[in-house]
Amino acid sequence: MNDSEPPKKQTRTRRKTNYKGSTNKKASGLTPKTDKQGDLIKALKESRQVFILGPAGTGKTYVTATYAADQYALKEIDKIVITRPHVAVGKELGFLKGDLTEKTMPWALPVLDVLEKHLGKGTVETGIKNGNIEMAPLALMRGRSFENAFIIVDETQNITTHELKMLLTRVGEGTTIVLNGDVQQSDLKEADGLTKVIHLAKKHMLPVPIIEFDVDDIIRSDITAMWVKTFLKEGL
Repeated sequence: MNDSEPPKKQTRTRRKTNYKGSTNKKASGLTPKTDKQGDLIKALKESRQVFILGPAGTGKTYVTATYAADQYALKEIDKIVITRPHVAVGKELGFLKGDLTEKTMPWALPVLDVLEKHLGKGTVETGIKNGNIEMAPLALMRGRSFENAFIIVDETQNITTHELKMLLTRVGEGTTIVLNGDVQQSDLKEADGLTKVIHLAKKHMLPVPIIEFDVDDIIRSDITAMWVKTFLKEGL
């Protein structure tokens, strides 16, 4: 190759799919550990948007990230986007060392760990390098549009209604968006956007699956279940 020629951009060869009829998505090999996980897997297969509520340890993030990894491996999607607010995480992004990827890596680890487990560390690292796996701070989502992507929104209870309005209107053709949160753990001083959009979905009977986990669905450990139940009893 001539040294003067620019390097060719890497692209993923994607099978043609019809995301408007999401029943054409490839089935995931996920095996649900609870009935609610089964409901979540079914919702992910049948809908391009899913709202998930529930306490820590119920497998919300694990099931969602595993399903996204399956779709990515099958080339049913071109991109996985991980986003979340940085409310109450201890430090603002500007105080963290490194470039944007290095700054956002710590809060994306729960999803990245699952992706690495199912795709392999090399595939994830390559995906991050070429932009097919992206950690996108919520503040930088404005003005963007995502097509043929899988967007995982974590800690949604800390996103305002205005921010969620912006985020939900970024969804382009062939894109799935999953809102994941626990409204009992909101750190906002105002009403959280997750509660509001769920209210709107129910009020207007929108075709959006809402999967609600509770403390009886916790599978992480007995210790996690014990403390979640205790904190709930104390209103913490």
